[in-house]
Parts: sequence; C-alpha cells; structure tokens
Amino acid sequence: MKIARIETFLVPPRWLFVRVETDEGLVGWGEPVVEGRARTVKAAVEELAAPLIGRDSSRIEDIWQELTRAGFYRGGAVFSSAIAGLDQALWDIAGKRLDVPIYQLLGGAVRDRARVYAWIAGDRPGDIAAEAEIRREQGFDCVKMNGSAELTAIPSAGELRSVIARAEAVRDAMGDDDFALDFHGRFSPAMSRRTLPLLEPLNPLFVEEPVVPELAAAHLARIVESTTVPIATGERAYSRWDFVPLLASGIAVAQPDVSHCGGISEMRRIAAQAETSGVALAPHCPLGPIALASCLQVDFAAPNFLIQEQSRGIHYNDDWDVLDYVLDGSVFDVVAGSIERPTRPGLGIEIDDAAVRDAAKRGHDWHAPVWRHRDGSLAEW
Repeated sequence: MKIARIETFLVPPRWLFVRVETDEGLVGWGEPVVEGRARTVKAAVEELAAPLIGRDSSRIEDIWQELTRAGFYRGGAVFSSAIAGLDQALWDIAGKRLDVPIYQLLGGAVRDRARVYAWIAGDRPGDIAAEAEIRREQGFDCVKMNGSAELTAIPSAGELRSVIARAEAVRDAMGDDDFALDFHGRFSPAMSRRTLPLLEPLNPLFVEEPVVPELAAAHLARIVESTTVPIATGERAYSRWDFVPLLASGIAVAQPDVSHCGGISEMRRIAAQAETSGVALAPHCPLGPIALASCLQVDFAAPNFLIQEQSRGIHYNDDWDVLDYVLDGSVFDVVAGSIERPTRPGLGIEIDDAAVRDAAKRGHDWHAPVWRHRDGSLAEW
C-alpha cells in the first residue's frame, strides 16, 4: 500500500492538518503544527512529503528514521513537528489497514479509560473559581490554569500574593479533586524557588514548566530539589535525547507533545524512557482532535500514563473547537473525569473531510501574543 497523495490544511482556530492517502484509497490524518508558526510547518511538511510519494506506507520506522536523520540537520520545533504529523498519519493508515486501534500495535491496552483535564481561565487568570466549577459540572475532576500573567525576574510581594491567592481559590473550588498550575516559563529560577514551597499546602497535581527550556540545564534540578510539588515539563523538548537531561534533573512528570516531538513513534519511546526513571507521562496537547486522538493511543499503551491534556473549551479556540472536525465526537466524551478507550481502527476518529476542506478556505493567521513589561521590555508569554 503505497503513499499516493499528501495534502496540508490550515484550519481555524490555529491548527494544521495533514492528509495522507494511499494508492488503495486508505486515508490517514496527522496534526503537524507549531502554535503561531503553522505556515512555516506547512512548508516543511510539503518539502518532506515529496520524496514519500510511492513509498510503502507500512514502513513507518524506516520513514521516520529517514525524515529525522537523512537531512543532516536534525531536531527543532519545525522539523520535529512536520515529521510528527506525517508519522501520526502513517500510524492511522496502519491501524485502518489492519482494522485495529493503534494501541494494539503498540503492545495492547493497559487501561480501559484515560483521565483527562480541562483548562480554566486564560493567559491572565481571572475568575478561576467559577470556571473551575463549570468544568466540574462538565465531568472533569482535574483542571489546569496559568500561574500568572507576565512576571519580572523578581516580582513584587503583591504579585506573589496574587499567584498564591489564585491557587487557593481554585483549590477551594475543586475541593478534593485535582488542579495543576502552568508557570509557562514566565517565572525566573529564583521566582520558582520562592513560589513553589508556598504552594505545597495546596497540593497541586503538578507545576508545569517552572523555567524556560534554555535555563533547564543550569536550574531545573535545583528547582526540583527546592520543593515537594511534583514538577512537570517537556512540551518544548522535541526528541528522546532532549528528555535525557530533563529526566536526570528529577522531574516527576514528562510532557512530550505528540505534534512536536516526532509523533506517535517518538512519544511512545519517550514514555518508555520516562518509565525507567520512575517519571509519569502527561502528554501536552492544547491542540486539535487529531493530536488528542494520537495522544490517547499512546496513553492506553503506556504503563506510566498519568493524565491527558485536552483543549475543548480552551481560551485559544474562539469560534472553533475540537469536535468541529470529527463526524462523531462521542469518542471524546468525558465521564467521571476520563475518556473511555476507543475501539475504532487507527486513531479511533473519523475526520470530516468536507469540513476540513471548507475551513481551510478560511484558514487562520494565529500568532502568539507579544507581551511587554511596564518598562517596555519583552516579557515571556
């Protein structure tokens, strides 16, 4: 079964889909995107795709190795994300060809349902208690929110108090259920070490990305040692090699993104790699339905899976959401905080081809916001 055609689609709110069709008419879907750089990744997918026409679609690992290694220059957000979408689509085809879910090809399911969490508030957290209550009513028993808006290297006492106050409010709203905080790389190493011990009485499930990736080598281990709060990171790590120093630092939760780290092939390896360090898996996924479906296939096969991010109702989605591109959204239904194990072949979802093509006529031009401090200097978003 040979690859016959590869198409890409820029679709709202900020996603990029890739459609791979074989000479026998079987179709696989992937989601290769860097948020805010979708057009750049689209160009990379199209460049990588040309040599794949006529190739055996079942040789997933061989194709993955060629795409990642044969070009001499390796890794990085753009290349790894482009490869990720193609890899997802090839796994989707393989599952459909054999009429089994992808997790069966990864060794079979190790659980019957996968716990998921929902986002509350936005980039500048507001009335998070009310939003947390809404999410509980929707069936979620875990939520995540940003820890703060922009921060200077050493924020004021008032800014620190507001971070803790918001966390206290969401803890009160969630009761004995869970919440997590995303520091989003906005905290300096010193600020993270100051803040994390103050959060310990609130028992967050984890705190995510307490420092930007470029400072992790020098500071992440010290941050981990400064607190009993479980530390999570990895959304900006693009391969198993990128995870080596993160795991060595003592993190508790690995967060590879299946649309950034090289796809299902590499995320499954990262999950096993994390398992050898006693680290749980909580894939990053503030993206669309194909990325979520890809994550879930790994989640059901990975023994160290903890919880899955999903983006239904996230503040970035505006007028478009995860279910707008699938023919049957029930596969993503949340019951008692979890999604049931999908049983359909491949990714377990059926993409609405007509809806994708129609949405691609509109496209999108989403870019990450540019934040500045009061003095005019650039702030981490």
